[in-house]
Amino acid sequence: MPFVPEILRYGSLSIVRLDKNTGKTVCLNYILRRLNEMGVSVGVTSIGVDGEQVDSVFATAKPEITLYPGTCFITSEQHYLKRQVVSSIEAVDSRRTALGPLVTARVLVGGKVLLSGAATTGALRGQIEQLDSMGCRLTIVDGALSRLSLASPTVTDAMILATGAAVSASVKQLVAKTKFLFNLIQLPEVEPDLRQRLNIIESGLWAIDNDGMPHDLGIASVFLIDQAQTDLLHYGRTLFASGAVSDRLLKALTAKGHGITLIARDFTKLFITPETYADYTKSGNRLMVLQRSRLIAVTLNPTSPQGFVLDSKSTCDALSDALQTPVYDVMKIG
Repeated sequence: MPFVPEILRYGSLSIVRLDKNTGKTVCLNYILRRLNEMGVSVGVTSIGVDGEQVDSVFATAKPEITLYPGTCFITSEQHYLKRQVVSSIEAVDSRRTALGPLVTARVLVGGKVLLSGAATTGALRGQIEQLDSMGCRLTIVDGALSRLSLASPTVTDAMILATGAAVSASVKQLVAKTKFLFNLIQLPEVEPDLRQRLNIIESGLWAIDNDGMPHDLGIASVFLIDQAQTDLLHYGRTLFASGAVSDRLLKALTAKGHGITLIARDFTKLFITPETYADYTKSGNRLMVLQRSRLIAVTLNPTSPQGFVLDSKSTCDALSDALQTPVYDVMKIG
């Protein structure tokens, strides 16, 4: 996969999946092997638990995570004790998790590991800084449980999206679901001056006037939009939601007509369905973000845990045509 050199433009990378069993760990292992061959110092951690031998839902064999000498990694104490590498402990976090304190270690002799890392994005940012201070040129965050929050541009610099037959046995539906998330990832950014003004806002729904100045609408959460007595468009037809964006908010704005621009913090804050988003945009409205996540690649696992296999070439071609970007079969990377 030719995107590996592109990864080295960034200091941190997240690998996220559209669903379980879409080849995320295979992709991670490929990247780790290639970077090891290139002599790049790498740090690895996870949000959630990953690297287990058997899928907890389908009871099928899963690829384990392979680390190489010199790689730094962070995992829980319980999983550190199960490691199949020789490593030296560099630090032990005083904050405890359900699986014990987090252990930071450096691999001396390569092998397999289980990763279980930070439970919050704030803690994850701290781990990335820690691994950077240890000399890691790149930190890779392995996502678990479909946690897209780690792909926020406020957490990692870039991301890879893994999709596959586990999402749907229908190529048409697979393409539609992947394209919807892809389009959210690629939403346009606001201009830098406005981003700077809105970045410091921590909560609530705000209106932006014609001079680009924000005004608090007094709505603490978009989930309270139905109870709001405020005229949402009093200051103009541009709004900023500092937290989550739901179908409820989009439906409320769609009902107010056309020409509305809603700004979200980034795509990981969007909890919306394709149908509601389509209605919103068909009404002549726009969705933007403060900061766009840098998507490096899309990968495909054509095999589902239920046993059916999609045709690799035709599915990659269908996805590439729909996304207008190359899609790589993660099971053919060798």
